[in-house]
Amino acid sequence: MKRYCTIKTPLGDMVALAEGDELSGLWFTDQKYVPADAGDRMHDQDHPLFAELRRQLDAYFAGMLQTFDLPLAPQGTPFQMAVWELLRTIPPGTTTSYGALAVRMAQGRGGRITSARAVGSAVGRNPIDIIIPCHRVIGADGSLTGYAGGLKRKAALLALERGGGLPPG
Repeated sequence: MKRYCTIKTPLGDMVALAEGDELSGLWFTDQKYVPADAGDRMHDQDHPLFAELRRQLDAYFAGMLQTFDLPLAPQGTPFQMAVWELLRTIPPGTTTSYGALAVRMAQGRGGRITSARAVGSAVGRNPIDIIIPCHRVIGADGSLTGYAGGLKRKAALLALERGGGLPPG
């Protein structure tokens, strides 16, 4: 059964989607690429997966959790799935660039070069925000670029992971 719920966070409301007992989506409600409607999903604030997701998000935003332990089921092309899996290897509190990810993708694909733009497109379509940490990817010059949830949230998430807590406001 497909289910969804809304979760309040210090950075804004998020919508979570589940396919069975696996998390298939997590977005800020006002971000780019959030599904427009729930489709055939049932609203279920009390599903055990969502209860655990809320618990882990609360601990994350309190600075007490850096690595999530939830069953994930993102849906995408094989290329997107490979990029999203690579995102999960970026340690909390650190960043990497789109170009560096493209190089790492090439290493895993027999040396076939992937453009940073293609990697950036896949990063931008990440369906499980925060848990698949697309906010840890920055521009080659170190600038905060391209985050579907907004650059203010990206900066806040990075500050939190670096031990600085959430910035005020």
